[in-house]
Amino acid sequence: MNIKLRLTIMSFMQFFVWGAWLITIGTYCLNAKGWSFPQFGAIFSTLALASLFMPAVTGIIADKWINAERLYGVLHILYGVVLLYVPKVDDPNILYYVIFGAMICYMPTISLANSISYIILKKNNYDVVKVFPPIRVWGTVGFIAAMWLTNLTGSKANANQFVIAAIGAILLGVFSFTLPKCPPPKNIKQDATLLEKLGLNAFKLFGEYKMALFFIFSMLLGAALQLTNMFGDSFITGFESNPEYANSAVVKYSTIILSISQISETLFILAIPFFLKRFGIKNVMIFSMIAWVLRFGFFAYGDPSFWGTVHIILSCIVYGMAFDFFNVSGSLFVETNTDNNIRSSAQGLFMMMTNGFGAWIGSTASGLLIDKYFVDAAGNKDWHNIWLTFSAYSLVVTVLFVIMFKHKHTRAEAEAINKISH
Repeated sequence: MNIKLRLTIMSFMQFFVWGAWLITIGTYCLNAKGWSFPQFGAIFSTLALASLFMPAVTGIIADKWINAERLYGVLHILYGVVLLYVPKVDDPNILYYVIFGAMICYMPTISLANSISYIILKKNNYDVVKVFPPIRVWGTVGFIAAMWLTNLTGSKANANQFVIAAIGAILLGVFSFTLPKCPPPKNIKQDATLLEKLGLNAFKLFGEYKMALFFIFSMLLGAALQLTNMFGDSFITGFESNPEYANSAVVKYSTIILSISQISETLFILAIPFFLKRFGIKNVMIFSMIAWVLRFGFFAYGDPSFWGTVHIILSCIVYGMAFDFFNVSGSLFVETNTDNNIRSSAQGLFMMMTNGFGAWIGSTASGLLIDKYFVDAAGNKDWHNIWLTFSAYSLVVTVLFVIMFKHKHTRAEAEAINKISH
């Protein structure tokens, strides 16, 4: 089979096995099981907890001892096996540990998939900069396909969503053993410190005011990155209790409608070079933050009525800018403002602050906040004010960022932008 086709299949399945349940686990836990927001917040926070340490640990293993494609395959098979246990769980405290176990296996495979693709493409003399992006975009397609499959099979409110992901993960794990070998490069120095081995030596950047401020804002914005994934489908599905909307197509196909967010991602990625060239890195970060204000604000006025549906769709459209613009511009800021010898570690720190610490804070705090202030004695949720609160939080972060973060567009940044636009 063609190398690029095999890597495309890997990329498609990599995110298919996540998309099958990531957007609908809130509907399963909150709507179907009736668990509390703090319980669900804790379960969802396991994604962030696993992101704090597993990518670094598996990176060391793949660099020193085990072929990357074999490690990748084993982790996906284990991920699938753990997910198969979810239908047997009726206690949120137990599900916390089950999902945590699944995330320990899954989260490091995202970076491993990238590494495997880079290694194989380079070995076959492909231009990685040109060839990899079209392969990676199929990951987003896989995520969307899984969302549609979960919705169309009637699985968004039951445990079948995890079974779909589990079967896909086990098949992907087996498939990965057929990929070309990616042996350990053994490029970690024998005398490397523990911090260097774990990729944590970039923490010294907190000694620089601008870098420290950037990482703090990365964490604050990271707290918002997964909130609509956590609660979006549960919010829309909840309208089924309203007789006026019970049979609405918006409620029935909520996951498919939310997949517009992922479609938007693929389109906004194409627009990033233009925005970076025209406005510079700081302004693109600000655009992202404003988009988060709008993402939550549109949801606040969303419902299955005509104009309510328009607001939901608008929220999905701005998601592409909200999610992609900060991730790409933030990564580019790190690339152009750190020394070469700690650049990879600094990128890891950026991801740790957003998808690790930030996402954990957002998942945990949102569950506690909603339960305390936005759920009445009868269990009714005040989604309008929930989304407005998230929007206000994003607005505060945006204003503080504009005031406090001083940064001018540099020649190094301009050169880096030219590279990604060709």
